[in-house]
Amino acid sequence: MGGSHRPVLLQAVIAAINPRAQAIYVDGTFGGGGYSRALLESADCSVWGIDRDPEACDRGAVLAEEFDGRLSMIHGQFGEIENLLASHNIDCVDGILLDLGVSSFQIDEPGRGFSFQNDGPLDMRMSMEGPTVADIVNQTEQGELADIIFRYGEERHSRRIAKAIVSARAKAPISGTIELADIVRGCYPTPKPGRKAIDPATRTFQALRIYINDELGELQRGLNAAESLLNAGGRLAVVSFHSLEDRIVKTFMRDRSGSGASVSRHTPQNDTDKNPPTFIELNRRAVRPDDSETVANPRARSARLRTAERTDAAPWNFGRTDSGGTA
Repeated sequence: MGGSHRPVLLQAVIAAINPRAQAIYVDGTFGGGGYSRALLESADCSVWGIDRDPEACDRGAVLAEEFDGRLSMIHGQFGEIENLLASHNIDCVDGILLDLGVSSFQIDEPGRGFSFQNDGPLDMRMSMEGPTVADIVNQTEQGELADIIFRYGEERHSRRIAKAIVSARAKAPISGTIELADIVRGCYPTPKPGRKAIDPATRTFQALRIYINDELGELQRGLNAAESLLNAGGRLAVVSFHSLEDRIVKTFMRDRSGSGASVSRHTPQNDTDKNPPTFIELNRRAVRPDDSETVANPRARSARLRTAERTDAAPWNFGRTDSGGTA
């Protein structure tokens, strides 16, 4: 692990998972392997590392050599955990952790196109397969592009930004991260002197990355899969970095624990109203990093950890959902 690749809220995540000998755990977003290493060092357990990024799987193969067969890597998306593990004859596990969003390795590599700190191609594909962000930026109709930027980036200037992108691409295709960032920045007023704010391009880049990788749909599928896979007493730990992700995780855990929004007595009951809780929330409020962690690792500033323990109730079996991220 390099100095910039620190797993966020590591101690809190490991405490929540509570690893024990002979148990099976899933690191659904392997990344740099920091959480997997901590699990393996905490108990004589087995860990299955999953990542859609082939470069992360390569890193996992190196780490696996240190742990005498206790770490196994699978190339794939964590939303497909059930099928991925079933192919290895595993149908239940004792803990699942998810560290959402883009990894430090991806951000720090300009050629992947996740960051506008250095110029790179407009890619942002976690799996390195399928359409790129350049395809979306240069081919999507203006209204739809504005909707993507608004929905996934919560960007209030989405229509202005989409119009500027369409105007720019009419002259020549947009191909680089710096070029796109400058187009977005041009849609914002000049900031007041001395005022600190996030870069105006941040929300647009977030939106395009989430959209191209179907991150919210992937998250909901992963949560549903965790509900099906976890043994009674098994733990689920999810680290998120922005409100869209955290809202989905919070809603899922509160609904499945029976502590979600109450239903009006005038609303007819349906079958889902009668389902017993499948999870118990371990912390009602999200765990946040302390000042010492954010100073050491500024990328931890927006992190939120939510955790829950599986009950012995049957899964709700809502099935797969679309990228809107609602059950």
